[in-house]
Amino acid sequence: MNSAASFSPDYQTARARFLDAARGAGAAVEAIAHPERGPDGGELACDVAWIGPADAEAVLVTISATHGVEGFCGSGAQLDWLRREEYRALPAGTAVLIIHAVNPYGFAWLRRVTHENVDLNRNWVDFNAPRAENRAYDALADVICPRTWTAEIQAQTTQALLAYAAQHGFMALQQALSGGQYTHPLGIFYGGDQPTWSRRTQTRIFEHYLHQARRVAIIDYHTGLGPWGFGEQIVVEGPESGGHERARRWYGAAITTPSAGDSASADIAGDGLSFAPTLIAQADVTGMALEFGTKPVLDVVAALRADAWLHAYGDPASPEGRLIKTQVRDAFYGDADDWKGMIAGQSLLATRQALKGLWAA
Repeated sequence: MNSAASFSPDYQTARARFLDAARGAGAAVEAIAHPERGPDGGELACDVAWIGPADAEAVLVTISATHGVEGFCGSGAQLDWLRREEYRALPAGTAVLIIHAVNPYGFAWLRRVTHENVDLNRNWVDFNAPRAENRAYDALADVICPRTWTAEIQAQTTQALLAYAAQHGFMALQQALSGGQYTHPLGIFYGGDQPTWSRRTQTRIFEHYLHQARRVAIIDYHTGLGPWGFGEQIVVEGPESGGHERARRWYGAAITTPSAGDSASADIAGDGLSFAPTLIAQADVTGMALEFGTKPVLDVVAALRADAWLHAYGDPASPEGRLIKTQVRDAFYGDADDWKGMIAGQSLLATRQALKGLWAA
């Protein structure tokens, strides 16, 4: 089987292929319409597929497009799993819940954020309580997202960011940029001021489909950090937690944890995996983000900064806008057969390990 053929060139193709494969697998399918439209005027939706007994106590959940444009990866991995008919080997009493494009706006528009300009993985916080401060981002805000985006300004601001890294260390810069912030709505890694449509939709999905579950594994697909095609297995729970211990037992000693300092990811606040046990409190939840590398991190940051400027001050339909969209797509999607094969293979292994772990628990 050619795994590369499971990866799609755009959101609408990915959606059509997913729905066709899910229905062919006999899945119960639900489409949750998004309030916005895609750049082609087409409908946007988060599509859900359930395979297995309705009363399953053990459930594997896979999620694509938490960060919109990263959906090329997650959708491809989900479709590859369906096309391989892996569902035919599900253990007794086990089901699979596939959430395709939980942030369909970002997937279609080639944005990492939701239509509210919010990073969904910084949005899972209590908005009735004070949000975490990010004073380093505050100090760099005008450098990160300037109002003009000329070549000269790009060079100047990039040098300013490199100077910050030289003074404080590169990980300090990464933490400042991507740790999450709640004070600059037009900036990057903005966590919002209320729950987004995608957060509300995922909450509804979890509450509806997982209320009977007692053991839940979650694999959330991401791209943009690490070496080309390498899948880092990120577990957000601390090393002393039950979820971390289960993940280590299922996936092996290579799992990483941002709070322990051994991950390519910054230690973030407001991510969906950390919040999941709150939504399904009756279950033992074992969550993992599969983070696949694409380009050097500074290239990825440059693409995010350009996209933030474009949607705040520019015109996405302009020639400059189209160039920036290509830049963003390339930063988060390795559109090459070797990359796609690496993603499919590592994802297939992870899903098999998760299902075996759920069965053995």
